[in-house]
Parts: sequence; structure tokens; C-alpha cells
Amino acid sequence: MSNAEHAFVYSAQPSRVVFGSGSLGRLADEVKAIGAKKALVLCTPEQRKQAQVAADLLGPLSVGIYDGAQMHVPIESARKAREHARSLGADCMVAIGGGSTIGLGKAIALESTVPIVAVPTTYAGSEMTPIYGITEDKVKKTGRDLRVLPKTVIYDPELSATLPVRMSIVSGMNAIAHAAEGLYAKDGNPVMSLMAEEGIRALATGMRGVFASSSDMPARSGLTCGAVKANTNRMKLDQDIALALRLADAAAAAIKPYFRTVMAERKGDDTPVTMADRAAEEAMRRILTAEVPRDTKIGEEFGASAGS
Repeated sequence: MSNAEHAFVYSAQPSRVVFGSGSLGRLADEVKAIGAKKALVLCTPEQRKQAQVAADLLGPLSVGIYDGAQMHVPIESARKAREHARSLGADCMVAIGGGSTIGLGKAIALESTVPIVAVPTTYAGSEMTPIYGITEDKVKKTGRDLRVLPKTVIYDPELSATLPVRMSIVSGMNAIAHAAEGLYAKDGNPVMSLMAEEGIRALATGMRGVFASSSDMPARSGLTCGAVKANTNRMKLDQDIALALRLADAAAAAIKPYFRTVMAERKGDDTPVTMADRAAEEAMRRILTAEVPRDTKIGEEFGASAGS
């Protein structure tokens, strides 16, 4: 194999990651580290209690809590939050929660350039990407802009301790799907692949532990660490729909007792095998190699059946 065949380009995303149980306690120091003095804490109405803890930790650095985060970030909600932040003179957003809250922070940062400190409480990983989504007239529009990439991400496994098992598994599955992007992306590279496979392995182990006992903190910590690895430097989604569907099936193997390959499903189908098919099949093979759980009990809990 020639040296040219080993060539690749790897660009690291400029985010700071703080990981560890109890790391939320470092929130004030991390806000100070980016030069901010007036932080607005964002959350959903349901996570107001966690947001209050964050505001208390910030002390005089906090200018209040905005609990209007909504799923899919409606543009009206984003505009209202942006105006609220402006009226308070906020120079930093502390987004504590899942994708809805972090998405709101990104919507504010997109136009105001106010930096984000993200404190995720799930595993899906939007906090590690420069990708944003805003819903307008019932249509969700996505884009990519480094202005929305959080400056710092604080991963505290203790914050997900109360996340229900079902939501934990679904969120972990989402992270596995994101890791798969790094295994099939046209501009993928060995660094991305290594992080993706390690992330999948940690997520798989963590999901088994959380499924067995929702209070298993080592498993929660493993899930959180897996999310960091799986979502680090996520690639832009390939727009090949067929490939996306195949990867969705690959990710679904985590809660199915049996795994079906694309080629087996296509038996008797004379549709030409594309490069996308081959990329998806290879991604699936590597996902299985990384030991995605195919526990029968997990499959039954989530409605999967053999051969389905």
C-alpha cells in the first residue's frame, strides 16, 4: 500500500471538555475562564431545578434563568430568548439539559455571538458539534457554523442519574448513530474512526449496566464518557438517504436480539450495489466489532423481535 493511500486530514474542533463526577462544581471557574461575567442559564421548564443548582453555583456571575427551551427550537422561541439575553446584558449562555436546551443556546449564539458553556444531561451529543437546527413554519432548517459550537462542555455523569432507563437507552442509541457517521463519512480518518469505535464500545457497556440498574453510577459514567468519544468532531451527515437508512438499521442493532445485514435484506434484489452500500456495510461491521449490545432482554423491552 502506498503512502498516498494512508493520507488523511484531521481537524479538531476547538472545544474544551471537562469530564468527571461532580464537575458541575467547576461551572463558575469555567465561565470565568472564557472571560464572561454575566451568564444566563438556559433550560426547559422540566429542568428548572437543575438550572437553579447551576445558577446557585455561579453566584454573582448569574443574571438569571430562562426556562423556555422547546423541542426543535421554534424560531419564535429563539427570538424571544435572544431578546431576553440581550436585555440582561448576558455575555455567556450556560445551557444545562439535552438537545432542546443546547439547541436554544446555539440559536442565540448564531446571531449574537454570545459564547456557550454546555452542561449536557443526556448522551446524544449536540453539544460537541457546530451544527444547529431551527424550526420555522413547521419546517426544521439545519446549518453549520462555528459560532454555535460551545466553548466549554462540562460532562458530569451525576447529572444523568435520574434519566429514565428508556430515555437513557434511546439517547445512547443516538450517540451510537452519531459515532457511525465517523465510520462512513467521505472525509473520515483514522483518528475519527478510533474515537468512534471506542465511543460505541463504552456506550454499549454503559447501556447494559444502566438497563440492569438505573442507579449504576459506573455505568452512567461509562455512558457519558462514551458520548464524549462518539460525538467528538462529528462529521457532517452524508446526504445519501440510502446510506442514512442503512446506518439507522445498524444503530438499531443495539436493541435488537439479532442483527440483519443490508446484503441479506437485499437478497434477490437486482438493484446495483453502490459505494454507499459498501460504506454502510463496512460501518455496520465495525459497529458490531465494537460490541454493540444485542441483549435479548433489551430487545424485548424495546419491542424488538427475532428476525424483525
